[in-house]
Amino acid sequence: MPLLGGKGNKFKVDPPKIRIEKVVVERPAPPKPKPKPSPKPRSRSSAAAASVSSSSSPAASRPSPRLPSVRHDSNSPHPPSSDERRLARKRKAASAAASRPSPASDRVAFDKDSDNEDDGWMSLDSRKRQRQGTADGRFVDPNRKLRNSRAFEGRNEQLQFIHAVQVASLEAKCVPVMGAQKEDVAIELQYPSLQPRERFELVWGKDKIDAVEASIRIVRHVAETYLNDEEAEPFTNQHSGLIRRLEKASNRNIQDLAGFKAALQEYNETLLGLIEDGVVERNLDAMHELPRSLVAFILDQVYDRTVAPKVELLSKYENGTDYVYGELLHPFISKILVEQMSMTSDQVFVDLGSGVGNVCLQAALEIGCESWGCEMMENACNLAEAQAKEFAARSMLWGIKPGKVHLERGDFRKNTAIHEALKRADVVLVNNKAFTSQLNDDLVRMFLDLKPGCKVVSLRSFVAESNHNINDVGSTILNVEECAYPEGYVSWTNAGGPYFISTRK
Repeated sequence: MPLLGGKGNKFKVDPPKIRIEKVVVERPAPPKPKPKPSPKPRSRSSAAAASVSSSSSPAASRPSPRLPSVRHDSNSPHPPSSDERRLARKRKAASAAASRPSPASDRVAFDKDSDNEDDGWMSLDSRKRQRQGTADGRFVDPNRKLRNSRAFEGRNEQLQFIHAVQVASLEAKCVPVMGAQKEDVAIELQYPSLQPRERFELVWGKDKIDAVEASIRIVRHVAETYLNDEEAEPFTNQHSGLIRRLEKASNRNIQDLAGFKAALQEYNETLLGLIEDGVVERNLDAMHELPRSLVAFILDQVYDRTVAPKVELLSKYENGTDYVYGELLHPFISKILVEQMSMTSDQVFVDLGSGVGNVCLQAALEIGCESWGCEMMENACNLAEAQAKEFAARSMLWGIKPGKVHLERGDFRKNTAIHEALKRADVVLVNNKAFTSQLNDDLVRMFLDLKPGCKVVSLRSFVAESNHNINDVGSTILNVEECAYPEGYVSWTNAGGPYFISTRK
């Protein structure tokens, strides 16, 4: 997870490249149907229903350039990083690993397979078929609702969130930038909701939030995600747009403080007008997914205000035990949950050994699903609670409704709520690279309660390598597929490695 110190570092790392090959089988075209006699007149209710169905279509959203970013983190026991600062830099580098999804206007619907009917309970594979597709082949959950109606009901002065100025300020020994005097450093930024503006100071400090960079990125995310082409023109125009003016004013060779603050003020007023006119709400209602770059940015905001200032607490490891810490980064989690599992907003995700809660928060934000986590390390649990609180407030600022998040403390083997969640789970993540053999054996017995078709993603296989071990419970209840992740996907090494997807028989 990045500590926003180096300006622009998130966009200088090429994303890991994964080659995915698909075989497409074309079905023969069906015979043309014979002419049918004119249908009998329908009742008023059925005709009205058909009219509503045919007329309801989401408003097109504006295509926008692809942005590199996305950070994915899984928090569960793992080999500790030798240097927590190195971990922070890795998280920042990994943030550039995913690109922005196709806009809503590019989405096309895929037909359901008529020969695969649901038999009473919905399997993971059948839910995949219910998703709509994008032009680039990815899937979109048509039932995902993004707009948080409470965020647009009125300004909630009681909303509690950590302002950037509480982390990076003159009081925190940071220094002014752009030639600002002490009395000139204060700025405020409007988010795409009616909620209070966030307070920043135009200062710089090592491993601190960069207000200049953050301001420009917030304006860019708002323009590219929440507005169509026409609405975004005042922001994105290459010659006179607000983004161009902010970038030009912050150029090291120019350092136009007055111009920068004037452009920010105009942004605040322009965006607030669009919100009050209902433009942002209408556009959110037409969307069913968030760009991965925005997901990463929001999660970074949460982490930088809660975990980053106390990241040294995560270095208190107990090697040789189950009390170790490591992270699966954002691109890894997107690959698993979105690309491979095709999770939908009506499903349940469980992270066993959830650390500071990064993966649970990402699943709730990126997918909108019900998300459960359990962690036994006290410091990680405390930071996870802080993240969950800030995450809820940040989602409100951005006008987004995430899935419900439940973070539990203690040993997941003894946690009743986690055991009940596992019975409903569609995907379970276990970062078990450094788990003891006993804990992995205990997990296999817990998996007896998983429903058929549930997927378990792990860093070590739960099935014994020998096929002659008749007492291997794992091989009895799980079908295992071995996969490989590329470099830059985990916090404890630069190298790639194997991971395993086990399906409950």
